[in-house]
Amino acid sequence: MDKLKSVLSGEEARRDDRTVLEGVCMLFLPRIGLTLFIVFYTFGNICALGSTMFLLGPLKQLKRMCDKTRALATTIMITCLVLTLCAAFWWKNFGLALLFVILQVLSFSWYSLSYIPFVREAILKLVSVCIK
Repeated sequence: MDKLKSVLSGEEARRDDRTVLEGVCMLFLPRIGLTLFIVFYTFGNICALGSTMFLLGPLKQLKRMCDKTRALATTIMITCLVLTLCAAFWWKNFGLALLFVILQVLSFSWYSLSYIPFVREAILKLVSVCIK
């Protein structure tokens, strides 16, 4: 009941704002801030990918990930996940790591759109019309 009261009074929103602000401030810590962001962002994407396995089951989800329509998107997405961590820890090139984070966003979006019928084709047509 106390939780409900704090949410309705707006106290919870102020606490959430403070948490977000603290998280953003941690990004600017020398050397460790960007690494933390990269690790947590990549871990979040892995968790999001793994959470979909609870809906269909792991085996069926892996089969769907390797379908003809999703194989390329899945490969690019997993490659970007691995390369992001390699760039952050092994190569220690944070500019490259941020590039791979951006590619993670794009590849995960493209992969997710493959589950909605005809959306990827519509986006490709829209982009081709905008380019002309």
